[in-house]
Amino acid sequence: MSTMTEKVLTSALKGTTPLTIFLIALFVGFLALKFTPREEEPQIVVPMMDVQVTAPGLSAQQVERQVTTPLEKLLAQIPGVENIYSTTGTGQASVTLRFYVGEDREDSLLNTYNKLYSNQDLIPAVVDNWMVRPIEVDDVPILLFALWSDDETQYNDYELRRIAQELSTSIQSIPQTSEVKVTGGRPRTIQVLLEPESLAARKTTITEVIGAIQSSNQLIMAGDWLLGNNVFELQTGDYFRSIAELENSVVNMIDGNPVYLKDIANIQDGPADVTSYTWIDFTPAHKNSSALTASANKKINSMNTKPMVNKPMVSISVAKQRGSNAVAVSENVQALLATIKSNLLPDEVHLEVLRDYGETADAKVNNLIQSLAFAIFTVVVFIGVFLGWRQAWVVALAVPICYGVTLALDMMFGYTINRVTLFALILALVLLVDDPITGVDNISRFLYGNASTDKSLDRDEKIVAAIEEIRAPLIMSTITIVLAFIPLAFISGMMGPYMAPMAFNVPVSVITSTFVAFLVTPWLTKKLLKRSEVGAELQDAEASGLLKFYRRLLTPLLDNKRYAKMTLWSVLVVFLFACTLPLFRAVPLKLLPFDNKNEVQVL
Repeated sequence: MSTMTEKVLTSALKGTTPLTIFLIALFVGFLALKFTPREEEPQIVVPMMDVQVTAPGLSAQQVERQVTTPLEKLLAQIPGVENIYSTTGTGQASVTLRFYVGEDREDSLLNTYNKLYSNQDLIPAVVDNWMVRPIEVDDVPILLFALWSDDETQYNDYELRRIAQELSTSIQSIPQTSEVKVTGGRPRTIQVLLEPESLAARKTTITEVIGAIQSSNQLIMAGDWLLGNNVFELQTGDYFRSIAELENSVVNMIDGNPVYLKDIANIQDGPADVTSYTWIDFTPAHKNSSALTASANKKINSMNTKPMVNKPMVSISVAKQRGSNAVAVSENVQALLATIKSNLLPDEVHLEVLRDYGETADAKVNNLIQSLAFAIFTVVVFIGVFLGWRQAWVVALAVPICYGVTLALDMMFGYTINRVTLFALILALVLLVDDPITGVDNISRFLYGNASTDKSLDRDEKIVAAIEEIRAPLIMSTITIVLAFIPLAFISGMMGPYMAPMAFNVPVSVITSTFVAFLVTPWLTKKLLKRSEVGAELQDAEASGLLKFYRRLLTPLLDNKRYAKMTLWSVLVVFLFACTLPLFRAVPLKLLPFDNKNEVQVL
């Protein structure tokens, strides 16, 4: 009586199901490799948020007692909160909530707002304002570039910042970009520099000036006026629209004469006071180093000053949205900047990329893909040398099926292509080829060797019998490997999401390889293996010197119990010696290889 396995194998050998599986797996694998987001590290969801409170007029001790401590007790009631940190200062407090790894960000934010708003009656009257600010892992910029000029007299840090702010608006319009932040340079401010002598002469105080400016710089909706069939919106007041309007604003009346702001103050529209400096410099090997050196030497000759190669700069950082492709976002931003640089920016203003995690992520992913391709090539070559080249082709065609299905499921379940994912695929390679190798080897024995005792079986029946014979070992080996990697899915803390790609990719690859061994490998073997060539290969293998050497090496161990025990004890000693190497720091012990970063930060 035929088993279910025999019926499925017979149907697969006579139908087109294996070919359909092969083509679909290649197609979905190609789509997944092209459209799955790429990044350096796996996404780790750790919701965090700051609750910032202002309580003017209170000392740090009073803020801690009246605001910080009650707020910590209130926020501790939110489900999913792991840790609460707080910082208290004069008139202000900041409480940071850190939720457990894997908690939903939106739910955590909603619960925080709900807890605060539903307990507003408990907020002390001294609290002037409070704000909840989420903290995202994706807030870390993936792209950082500098805007600098080799002509400081024409474009200093103030002009560079104004240019950078216009650039940030254009960058923000690119899809999947998150925060675009401008750092460095002096912002534009309108400074009202009061003259004490003029204030005294016109009997005007600073409070009166501030109040007059505030009351004059506002637009108030005064209602609607219905006239016939038309409704007119009434407004009173206006904002200051120019420096002239600000200068001619009335701040006081003395003896019936108006006191204008320009009479008591000097108004300046320009850069703010310097609070920080940002500079850029280049190594001698950089392409811009010669231009900077020439500019510095020119300054020495004209002003007889000490050379200063450093140039003021303004940096623009770009973060990506969660789940987006870091490589695509970086390429889109740089394409836009290249267009702006060639068409809009002056010749004296330059753009320099300081950090590009999209480029490094793409380089690392491509490097691991090359390593994966080399590993597949090595496995196929070894199989061809020791088992036969046609058998090697069967195994080689089975590998992309497993990887195609695995990558498609990665994209379906929200995993990204990162170095942990590719490390898992490289690790899975040595495991997923076992089933196809076992299947094609046993089929070869049944077809052209002496494994089949029933000479009445035809070619298809021998293939079915060969797979049926190894059915239990294939299934048990797959279950064993899956059970070995399943515990990785239950790692808690920050390492849980980090190791999740390995806990997912290795079992999925191995399970897929088992289905391939039952459905695709027999069909490929039937199509690719020829009786004459494979029979000759088996005869050559039996007569090869390698097999004779292996027989001479293994026979004494099987015949002599003393030799066998000595071998086992030797293996145990070598194993224990290998275990002591990490303890004595003879070999480095770490989870992943050292990361190759192209930047150094000195704090």
